Amino acid sequence: MEQFEQEQVESCHNNRNERKSHHSDQVKSNLTSRLNRIEGQIRGLKNMIEKDTYCDDVLNQIAAVQSALNSVGKLLLEHHMNSCVIERIQEGDHEVIKELMITMNKLIK
Repeated sequence: MEQFEQEQVESCHNNRNERKSHHSDQVKSNLTSRLNRIEGQIRGLKNMIEKDTYCDDVLNQIAAVQSALNSVGKLLLEHHMNSCVIERIQEGDHEVIKELMITMNKLIK
């Protein structure tokens, strides 16, 4: 998995009501590029359905999209753990572990 910069411009959260990430421009660019490609794959899937493409071909493309989304999720999770989670634990907020486990369970369904 790719390594993210540990650049911390601001805190992951200002208070409980407003939480924000603090990704570097490089991280944002990487994630945005990946999501743009996925967006194109989704449009391609729609076109495949509209053109009555053979089901197995469509299913293979769906698998490729799911894999690409999983990759984005893994990268974002890695960054989150190396920044926000560590920061919150250092601040004494151990509730972040429960939050992280709930999120990870959703990701690995």
